[in-house]
Amino acid sequence: MPKRSIKVAMSEVTPSRRQGGKTRALLTPTSVSAISGFMGTVTLEDGERVAECYHPYSDKFLFVVRGSLLFRIDGEEVTAGENEALLITRGQRHSIENVGTTQAFVVYQITPLAPRPEWGHVDTEPVPFPDDAPPRVGGTE
Repeated sequence: MPKRSIKVAMSEVTPSRRQGGKTRALLTPTSVSAISGFMGTVTLEDGERVAECYHPYSDKFLFVVRGSLLFRIDGEEVTAGENEALLITRGQRHSIENVGTTQAFVVYQITPLAPRPEWGHVDTEPVPFPDDAPPRVGGTE
């Protein structure tokens, strides 16, 4: 099968508000047949936060495009602003809070792809919108 590039526009992906903010899983096993991980975005209004979770099998790479964010990682507070990147390694509990006065926008990649959905993401506190569907990622099952 020939290799090809596949483009996904943010406007084509319905955001999930389940954990807080607006998360869009853009390049995923479901959307582009990715096999090594997935990439997406998180948009947070001022004062908004993403509930704490961890990824038992995967590392999370984040790049702050816009805004000022406070990351709580295993109890440690780390701030990151525009044009700064952060690595959260597998198993680290983390949450994200917009501590700025404007909308924040983050691009993330999670890799490697967990071989089973329950290994991909674990919530460690109640989510603000439990009835909202999680981002559609897919997986190897």
